[in-house]
Amino acid sequence: MINIVFHGQNATTYLRDFQSALTCEARIRVVPEKLVEPADIQAFEQADMIVGNRLDASMPTPRRLRLYQVCAAGYDRIDLGVLPAQVAVCNCYGHEPAIAEYVMATILNQRVPLADAHARLAQGDWRYRSGMPDALHGEIGTATLGLLGYGHIGQAISRRAKAFGMRVLAANRSPVAVSDEVDGWSGLDALESFYRACDFVVVSLPLLPATEGLVDATAFSQMRAHAMLINVGRGPVVDEQALYDALAQKRIGAAAIDTWYQYPARPNEAAAPSRLPFAQLDNVVMTPHMSAWTDGTINRRARLMAANVDACVAGGPLAHQIHGPAIS
Repeated sequence: MINIVFHGQNATTYLRDFQSALTCEARIRVVPEKLVEPADIQAFEQADMIVGNRLDASMPTPRRLRLYQVCAAGYDRIDLGVLPAQVAVCNCYGHEPAIAEYVMATILNQRVPLADAHARLAQGDWRYRSGMPDALHGEIGTATLGLLGYGHIGQAISRRAKAFGMRVLAANRSPVAVSDEVDGWSGLDALESFYRACDFVVVSLPLLPATEGLVDATAFSQMRAHAMLINVGRGPVVDEQALYDALAQKRIGAAAIDTWYQYPARPNEAAAPSRLPFAQLDNVVMTPHMSAWTDGTINRRARLMAANVDACVAGGPLAHQIHGPAIS
């Protein structure tokens, strides 16, 4: 029987659905994020498999580990260098439908002012009533959506945008074929025409040395004055100061920011998401890295992780392997 450790609060969220999907025999132990108690340290060190999203040299060494299953797509908090070559590390997806819905909600919210219409009518103000020529609101079917990154998330967004009739442009490190879901493609080294064509720009790129600060002051100067930036990738892919300045000086129309520059050190701790006062701006929607956090994401990821554990026990191929045997 294998020993599985769920490390930290985030991982534990998946436990119930994981247990329902797992078919192999296993002992499962939940340990806290901070490993202090001897029993928790021992369990971590003797785990055959760990489900979590943080591993570094300051933590106990899992001496028997066969599989580290990251319970997210991003694995920037996993120090692969502390693991022997024979340990498999896999990440997981399943979050793209939720993030795509979040993106479409922010786009619709920008063009269809339901909240403002409600607030006004509650006070007797019929501002958006049909027949008033100065109160027209927009549609999204005539707009161009730019996807900066065309991986799992970008593809899910594209399918939904096309259902609304939007024109979709993709910018990606590798080529993207023009199809029913993509009307045009640009490389990341030639973005000026991409920015100039888009009404909405969605950032879903991972944070890498090549992408950090990619969306900078020059990028904002090339965007349309009414353009909306939506960041669901990683905060620092968009230059923090440049984004604030573009919004404060109305160089772009709006932004929806779900991934940030500062995060709380501990769960439920109050913390500003940036060193800059984004909350004082009237053209930004701020959300606390919530776009992927849905019941659907939890269920999909739990099933994917359970399938990987079963495959590892059976000696079968693993999904989304990023380290370990046969990975160079």
